[in-house]
Amino acid sequence: MTARLDNPPDEKAELRRTAVARRDAMPAEARAAAAETIAARAFPVAVTPGAIASGFMPLKSEINPLPLMKALAGQGARLALPVIAGRGRPLVMRSWNFDEPLDRGQWGIREPKAAAAEVEPDILLVPLLAFDRTGHRIGYGAGYYDLTIAALRGRKAIVAIGLAFAAQEVPAIPATPGDARLDLVLTEREVIDLR
Repeated sequence: MTARLDNPPDEKAELRRTAVARRDAMPAEARAAAAETIAARAFPVAVTPGAIASGFMPLKSEINPLPLMKALAGQGARLALPVIAGRGRPLVMRSWNFDEPLDRGQWGIREPKAAAAEVEPDILLVPLLAFDRTGHRIGYGAGYYDLTIAALRGRKAIVAIGLAFAAQEVPAIPATPGDARLDLVLTEREVIDLR
């Protein structure tokens, strides 16, 4: 069921403010331990040989997906990272390995070099500020991941997995028609299957 609110943009802005404050308040050691806990747990989706798993480089106090990405690579997944292609456009996913250098993109986000091959992931690890149990999430507000999930789902079967601290869960996200739902959310406490 989708939350219905009178003014979703205002509600989302307030959720963003409180979500960032809650996440920033977590001690760095707790954030690091959460990322390691998620990576150490059995991954809830089959990783077939050569499957492409796209992660992200963490910003500020976001959960760090790199331990999980290392675990996925150890299971035979090929890795990718997002590159911003422009406002109002889906992200471009470029092939990347841990031993390859990164460039600084928009907002200083580390991303693969322009020469890295474009790929279409099978598993998309998604950052978020807050999530609910209907599979909705909010990010920073530019809509890049909503556009990317929708574009990829229009071309192939993918699994969109939110990575979050348990403290980022909220009762309801004010959803709009352009919001793409997640299939799962992984936190340090549990695997939340939303399919």
